[in-house]
Amino acid sequence: MPRRCWLVKSEPGSFSFADLLAAPARTTPWDGVRNYQARNFMRDEMRVGDAVLFYHSGATPPGVVGLAEVASEPYPDPTQFDEGSRYFDPKSRPDEPRWQLIDLRAVRELASMVTMGEIKSHPELRTMEVARRGSRLSITPVDCAHLDLVLEISERRSHG
Repeated sequence: MPRRCWLVKSEPGSFSFADLLAAPARTTPWDGVRNYQARNFMRDEMRVGDAVLFYHSGATPPGVVGLAEVASEPYPDPTQFDEGSRYFDPKSRPDEPRWQLIDLRAVRELASMVTMGEIKSHPELRTMEVARRGSRLSITPVDCAHLDLVLEISERRSHG
């Protein structure tokens, strides 16, 4: 099966890469996603072992801060059934769940953040979905060559 790569966005005040690193087994359910396209990526396309860039949105500056991987097959997001959760969905039923999630595992923190400004200024990276004006999806596919280049930029800057 061909290698697949992704980018997930999270506001560091809600859930940061440091939180993922501190989670038991450095793994957490990627719950609370309530966008159908992002849900479909998790349900239909993300597979165990896929590489994931972890992007801090709403940060100053925003940028890629970590590398993670998909750590589970998709399964129903339990928050959709929890009336006390802000992600509760009264239209979702256990026998017909609307929302899926995957577990995400931290691989490593980047040596140096790769900012949105750097992504937009790099000709090869300008086509990344995260760099498009108005892009709001919390999960997007990433060309694996782009993922590799982001990691290379981070390592290059940290060494020199």
